[in-house]
Amino acid sequence: MVAKHFFSFAVAILFALVSGSPAAAQKTYCNPINVDYGYTPIPNFTNWGKHRATADPVIVNYKGDYYLFSTNQWGYWHSSDMSNWTFVKRHFLRPEHKVYDDLCAPSVWVQGDTMLVFGSTYARNFPIWMSTNPKANEWKEAVHKFDIGGWDPAHFVDDDGRLYMYNGSSNTYPLYGIELDRKTFQPQGTRKELLVLKPDRFGWQRFGEHLDNTFLDPFVEGAWVTKHNKKYYLQYGAPGTEFSGYADGVAVSSNPLGPFEQQSIPFSYKPGGFARGAGHGATFQDNNKNYWHVSTIVLSAKNNFERRIGIWPAGFDRDDVMYMNAAFGDYPHFLPGKGKPGTFTGWMLLNYNKPVRVSSTLGGYTANNSVDEDIKTYWSAKTAEKNEWIESDLGEVSTINAVQINYADQDVEFLGKQTSIYHQYILRYSSDGKNWKVLEDKSNNRRDVPHDYIELKTPVQARYIRLENVHMPTGKFAISGFRVFGKGAGKAAAVPEDFVVLRTEKDKRSAWIRWKPADDAYAYNIYTGIAPDKLYNCIMVHNQNEYWYKGMDNTKTYYFCIEAINENGISKRSKVIKVD
Repeated sequence: MVAKHFFSFAVAILFALVSGSPAAAQKTYCNPINVDYGYTPIPNFTNWGKHRATADPVIVNYKGDYYLFSTNQWGYWHSSDMSNWTFVKRHFLRPEHKVYDDLCAPSVWVQGDTMLVFGSTYARNFPIWMSTNPKANEWKEAVHKFDIGGWDPAHFVDDDGRLYMYNGSSNTYPLYGIELDRKTFQPQGTRKELLVLKPDRFGWQRFGEHLDNTFLDPFVEGAWVTKHNKKYYLQYGAPGTEFSGYADGVAVSSNPLGPFEQQSIPFSYKPGGFARGAGHGATFQDNNKNYWHVSTIVLSAKNNFERRIGIWPAGFDRDDVMYMNAAFGDYPHFLPGKGKPGTFTGWMLLNYNKPVRVSSTLGGYTANNSVDEDIKTYWSAKTAEKNEWIESDLGEVSTINAVQINYADQDVEFLGKQTSIYHQYILRYSSDGKNWKVLEDKSNNRRDVPHDYIELKTPVQARYIRLENVHMPTGKFAISGFRVFGKGAGKAAAVPEDFVVLRTEKDKRSAWIRWKPADDAYAYNIYTGIAPDKLYNCIMVHNQNEYWYKGMDNTKTYYFCIEAINENGISKRSKVIKVD
């Protein structure tokens, strides 16, 4: 009996080493989430290299587990903790469907004890799939063809059991809604127009990186409905998935098919920081009924539609206003059931624009691109050989709690979903740059970890962190974000002075925001909203003391404040400013 237990224990240890599984469950996560994103199969005239991509995510809580679906992934993921995701390979499209390689912007919903899935289409021969055991990849057709179709569909089951579908993706047509028979999925009546964008009023809905509407009109897409306190919250993506300001707005009604009144500020909004954009997503609850929102992160470097996935804490305030908290949204936050779910840990970024040494450099993909807090830029070594490395100098000995390694795609060799690829590396730390200890050894890892996040069980004191490549899944050894989190040894930044918001009658959608630069800050958070106690939108600004904010409702009074950020902590917020 003793020998048998010893053998079982030895096998478990060996499996953990080979698989690269963490020794202990992490309490935190960091956006972009670390799933094995597929390599996009879609050609586009702006391509300049093969790369990973997905978007339009949906997470549903089914029988206590979380199921994640997104565009063109040849399958889906499930997780029990929203940290470790297991991929299930599945082609939902029939061989005759040649438009895309897999479901685009899928709708996923739970109806009774059944999960259902449907993809974007206006064809008449797409099925709706159903499963009562999706973890085991057991599916069958609920209906052989769903006659009316719909692009960017979303289905919603009301408390009374009635079923509705919402859809639309256009810069010409509105979002639509329709009731369906919950058994046959046939339409009950005709589609109803629910929402059109109003960029002349709502500044954040203007198209373009600078919200100037000079290239195209804005797009409305990605519908999702959440019910709370007898109200229906219709969420929608706008103005374009390529831009930092890609967001989910929300409109509210007492009826599932409207009329809906648009909220003045976007609900899910993250135009600054490392991981930008938070549009076209879905809202769900964890097992403790806390709300979360999953949405699309914009990358758009090698392709307009190069994107990732982020998960953000969300909720409703005492006045039933729906919000998402994007403050420090790409820093470590607590997972469900760990601490206060969705709460920022307080671990600061320790190496923004700090000195970097590397083993080699490919062309203009220079070393400091790995620490500039821009997901679009990256450093690349000349090879993917085992002797390539990158080393970050924090400037002083600091407390390190976590590290995020964001790989970039350079000279990738294949497309589509790959299920047998993996990253391997060793992380080391040092106080003097001479004597090194192992921080994390993943030289035996067999998982694909494009945005690997390592939460240390025990924090360490160090000044230098070195990432040594062992194996890349494809392409060169390239890093878009080598991010070290913890606390410096000094004082937190001081409150920014001379904070001014200039809004004129010429265009009340826009404002010029300025403040006195602080010597001890590397970034600032600007908070804004339409009530002094509801500053739900947050914009992180690096290495600047001004910001052109063009996202306002021109009929509303706005409120603003600012805080400063450094390696040691966060300043108090400035006094709230009222801007008419």
